[in-house]
Amino acid sequence: MRAVAQRVTEASVTVDGEVVGSILGPGLCVLVGVTHEDTPEQAALMARKLWSLRILEGEKSCSDLNAPLLVISQFTLYGDARKGRRPTWNAAAPGPVAEPLVDEVVAQLRALGATVATGRFGADMKVSLTNDGPFTVVLEF
Repeated sequence: MRAVAQRVTEASVTVDGEVVGSILGPGLCVLVGVTHEDTPEQAALMARKLWSLRILEGEKSCSDLNAPLLVISQFTLYGDARKGRRPTWNAAAPGPVAEPLVDEVVAQLRALGATVATGRFGADMKVSLTNDGPFTVVLEF
């Protein structure tokens, strides 16, 4: 499981002109990618890491500030462009495997007390955000 966590002052995701998830920061906009071998245990680890990651202003975490997170599924995090000019997506898990694991990350974050907004799995999403810093970290379990 891979995630790109971006420190933001605001972020939103729109599907077909409708805002389906948004946060006002400080907070994190998190893109989550799932591969074939990922497990619910890894999803729980990812949630705990995101909730406690000290990348907000003053080396604070979302848990320290009760800061919100916007979690968006992103299969392209497992794209491979080493050969040719088109990436392959072979390492990305198919929807029936990936969707429940992204949902598990969200559920685990909420169980920890986080306020979590989401995108819509498999939709053509338009993501808008204001990076704070910018500050971006890649996490992998």
